[in-house]
Amino acid sequence: MTTSETIHDEDVRITLIGAGTIGLSFAALHLSHLRDASRLTIFDTRDDLASYVHSNLPKYLPPEQHASVSQIKLATSLPSAVGKATIIQEQGPENAAFKTAIWAEIEEHAPEDALFWSSTSGIPASVQSQKMKDASRLLVVHPYNPPHIMPLLEVVPSPSTSDAVVERTVSFWRARGRTPVVVKKECTGFVANRLAFALLRESIHLVRSGVVTVEELDRIVETSMGPRWAVAGPFKSYHAGGGAGGLEAFMKNIGGTVQACWDDLGDVRVGEGQGWEEDIYAQTREAYGVVDTGLRDRTTKRVLEVVEEEKSKG
Repeated sequence: MTTSETIHDEDVRITLIGAGTIGLSFAALHLSHLRDASRLTIFDTRDDLASYVHSNLPKYLPPEQHASVSQIKLATSLPSAVGKATIIQEQGPENAAFKTAIWAEIEEHAPEDALFWSSTSGIPASVQSQKMKDASRLLVVHPYNPPHIMPLLEVVPSPSTSDAVVERTVSFWRARGRTPVVVKKECTGFVANRLAFALLRESIHLVRSGVVTVEELDRIVETSMGPRWAVAGPFKSYHAGGGAGGLEAFMKNIGGTVQACWDDLGDVRVGEGQGWEEDIYAQTREAYGVVDTGLRDRTTKRVLEVVEEEKSKG
């Protein structure tokens, strides 16, 4: 098996399965590190793949990289797409049956030492690999959207995934300036989304209860925990909040309030007829219309750059 030390940019041949927003964002990320754009292949079953990629991928790239889009290989069949790949990254539908079937087919046609990554938001590798002959090859590499901006990649092996595959994957992403974090145990939704969805649930509860509006709640997050969490996560933040005594002192000081808030968490559920959807959807549409994701991404990138600059100063 190829070792991580032998995977260099000139040796890498990457195939992306699926050209949705995540697929195009990953394409932009890979193009920023590939010296030869022809070593990137995109496979998607859509009839207008060429015009779609050429029209939309430049939106994810700086102007100086637009010319590289024409050099990308666009595959018309799965066997031809994966036949010479060293890395195969899947961004297909969030459907277990689809993923289980496609990985068995990919395994049949891909080189024996190719890395297999799924960008799924919640379907574990242990489910996706059920029809594979060698389940040790597959693991989840879950990005935080959009991956060409956000550093995090949740690397989630199944119990069958080999340590060598995990090590090669982590090495690849670290060499490209990303932040791969190995999740030690498969769980629903992995970690980042579970944290984000917990905040979303409580946000819906507070708006539904008439405490704040949708727009007011967003303003609270954007001017408090949002910027703070860019510098320090929950544990580090509350450890600092406890002063010299750390997290333990913090909990001793306001643990009663913490517990009262936990006891009062809202029971919000997803699905028609839950009673909150119509009002909160309407408030959100009225407040934001169609969100300018370009502005979001540019601002987020600047925030991350400033945080990295300050951290590098020690």
